Amino acid sequence: MEYLKGKQEKEAIQWMNKAAEVAKKALCLRAKCGTVIINNGEIIGAGYNAPPLNKEENRTCDKEFGIGKTKYDKTCCMHAEWRAIIDALKRNPGKLKGSKLYFTRVDESGETKKSDKPYCTVCSRMALDAEIDKFVLWHEKGICEYLTDEYNRLSYEYTLI
Repeated sequence: MEYLKGKQEKEAIQWMNKAAEVAKKALCLRAKCGTVIINNGEIIGAGYNAPPLNKEENRTCDKEFGIGKTKYDKTCCMHAEWRAIIDALKRNPGKLKGSKLYFTRVDESGETKKSDKPYCTVCSRMALDAEIDKFVLWHEKGICEYLTDEYNRLSYEYTLI
C-alpha cells in the first residue's frame, strides 16, 4: 500500500470526487457508496449500491434471516464495486486489466466519508478476478492505493472491534 502525494494525490482526489458524485445516487438504506474504475485517465465503469435492478421489491435489508448468515450476506444491495465492474464489462470489455478502482462513501448531506481498512472479501475477490490492478481508498491519513491482491489479503484480516 502507498499513500499518494503531490500530483498523484491531486489526481486521485479528482477521481474520489467522481466516485462521491456516483455515491449520491445510491439507493441503499444503510450507506451511500460509489465507485469509479479508471484506465488511462478515463472512467471505464461506475456504480453505486442499490437493490438489484434498482427495484424496491428486491430490497431485503429490512428483513431478518435465519442464523448462519453473516452481516455481509444479509445485504440486499449490489455493492458499488460490483456494479462498477459489471458496467465496465458491458461498456468497455478488455479495459479492466491494469485499471484502478476508486471507492468512497458519502453521508446524508453528500459529504465524503473517510474509509476504514479494507474489509469486503467479496469485492476484493471480484476485483482480483476482473484483473483490476489497484484498489484506492481515502483514509483519514490520506488517499491510499493498494495492489488488489494486497487489498484482498487485508480484507480477510479485517475484524470488527
